Amino acid sequence: MKKNIWITIIVIAAVVVFFLYERASGLFNAQLEAPNPPAVVKAVPENWLAAQQKRRAEIAAHLRKHEEDYDHFANFPVSKTDGIPLIILKLLPKVAPEFWGDEENFLSVMGLFHDERLKGYPFPRGIGFTGLGRKDEMGAIDYASFTCGGCHIGRVRHEDGSFEYLDGGVNSAFNVIGYRWRIVNTLNKIYGDETDADKKKQLVIKSFLDALETTHNNDPHYFYNNYTHYDNTRGIRYFDADYEAQQIALFKETADKTIPTFVDHQEKVYEGWKIIAKKFYPNIEDRIALGFAGMEDAIGFNAATAYMGLKDSKLTSLFAGLALPRSHGVTDIMVVWDQDSRNPRWNEDETNLINGGGQWNGHIPLPMYKNLAAQVTLGFNNVDPTVSAHSEKLLDKLPPAIYPYDVDIALAKKGQQLFADNCASCHQPNNGKVYRNIGTDMGRAIVAGTVITVGAQLSFASDKNCSPTTTVEMYGKPAQPCAEYRGVSLKDKSKFVMTPPKVHNGYNALPLTGLWAQAPYLHNGSVPTLYHLLVPSERPTVFMKSRLDYDKEKVGFSWDASIQLPTDEGEAYIYDTASSPSISNKGHDKDITMDGVTYKLNWSDDKESAMALIEYLKTL
Repeated sequence: MKKNIWITIIVIAAVVVFFLYERASGLFNAQLEAPNPPAVVKAVPENWLAAQQKRRAEIAAHLRKHEEDYDHFANFPVSKTDGIPLIILKLLPKVAPEFWGDEENFLSVMGLFHDERLKGYPFPRGIGFTGLGRKDEMGAIDYASFTCGGCHIGRVRHEDGSFEYLDGGVNSAFNVIGYRWRIVNTLNKIYGDETDADKKKQLVIKSFLDALETTHNNDPHYFYNNYTHYDNTRGIRYFDADYEAQQIALFKETADKTIPTFVDHQEKVYEGWKIIAKKFYPNIEDRIALGFAGMEDAIGFNAATAYMGLKDSKLTSLFAGLALPRSHGVTDIMVVWDQDSRNPRWNEDETNLINGGGQWNGHIPLPMYKNLAAQVTLGFNNVDPTVSAHSEKLLDKLPPAIYPYDVDIALAKKGQQLFADNCASCHQPNNGKVYRNIGTDMGRAIVAGTVITVGAQLSFASDKNCSPTTTVEMYGKPAQPCAEYRGVSLKDKSKFVMTPPKVHNGYNALPLTGLWAQAPYLHNGSVPTLYHLLVPSERPTVFMKSRLDYDKEKVGFSWDASIQLPTDEGEAYIYDTASSPSISNKGHDKDITMDGVTYKLNWSDDKESAMALIEYLKTL
């Protein structure tokens, strides 16, 4: 009886606290208004070769201008304290080679690749380590974690086998869930039949320390590859044999604590993810527990981490379920170039945000917090706002990758008018309007409910992550990246960290710059090419996803499951859009009428015009 009374008191107290917070913060007053500025229709260039050369020169100039920003975006870990001890990461293929790739790149199994522009780096693109930025070189062991570039540096394979890199694009092979799955299975291999918790811990410690001893004796440069890193702020850092030996000594000193902490975190996060898979993906529970390459859950591992943390505490276990999202939220990874065309502006009296949204549904409008949320989504408790701040500077005006193949200029000009009549009113820069009438699955749009929204507002804008007073070092000087947005102070504006559910209950119509490289289409990557998007009567239910070869006719990555390619093994996978509502290929498939104007979305009865429109879309 007493227990029930205390539960009632706790629930009532929580409701009162939430009500007072809502009244004080104005949680439900944040509105992303969406007036309609004049539609933008970019003209087709007269000379496509010249247009390609110009865009590539603009990208190169932008990257030169933002060299330090790019370094943080591409190479620096998203967390200074979370992740996996670097030595453990590089020992995974030594301890359990059956779960990891070949010796040249054991992380290829999760879609990470060696970027030929990054010479001598000890990891493939997408993995960073804390030694790159730590002021005291030997102040702690190195942790490795993902970089922004792990998701957002993509590739396209040309017919001659060469690759073109897409900075700010999508790594369509990246599979963070598959990475977690492999770690858990590596640990299970070490345990064998042992069930005693203490003995399992000792088995893991011994396994990694034994592997470390053998590996280092055979190669004193195994862990860092004798890498030399240079940046404008910190100068040259040498990750040579001496550095490696010192790191190994530090690791051995702390192994009894470091290794069990790593094990506990990895197992809890993946166990939490399996709970999310069971709750929100019942039709594909086993499949999504392995991960879809090129995709991630909108809240994903962060919710899993929070849920498991609450679940293990007697005081908070009653509220553990509140940490879970409202629905499934699996989405394709987005391109992140040209962010200025998506970001909102202040209204005239600088009290509200208008003309912009951001991600699929715009629920995190401010670019700095979009970046932080992306870092948190990977399952880290403590993220580095410096990485987000540099990424914001880089991505704001980063030009999109240009279509690398030929364009029929005459046909594209015909498509330009079709775009103006049927697409431009919605797919315009800085359109903050949320659309609820296009027929796509709504799971991703409603994934963040009130509790998660409040939690984001409280935590993202706190000193732990990035408050208006948080100070970091950028370009060798102190900076406060969350102090203002477009010249307006963010003090007492935490309501803009994440907008209320009623504001983002739908999908944004994003600008289409670099559209050719954003395949597959719709928020859940369920439509393989632009042709299938515009001609829904021919959409395949099943297709190959995550190929890097390109279909120039239909405009999208090679998709036909009936055509087997040598790269399919280990690179591509079959994607069945009928297997779950969360990955349904329905939507954007019927003409719609708004404000008395009918817009054609289904071109199945006019494929000739569809091809003209596609030719124009290549040029954006």
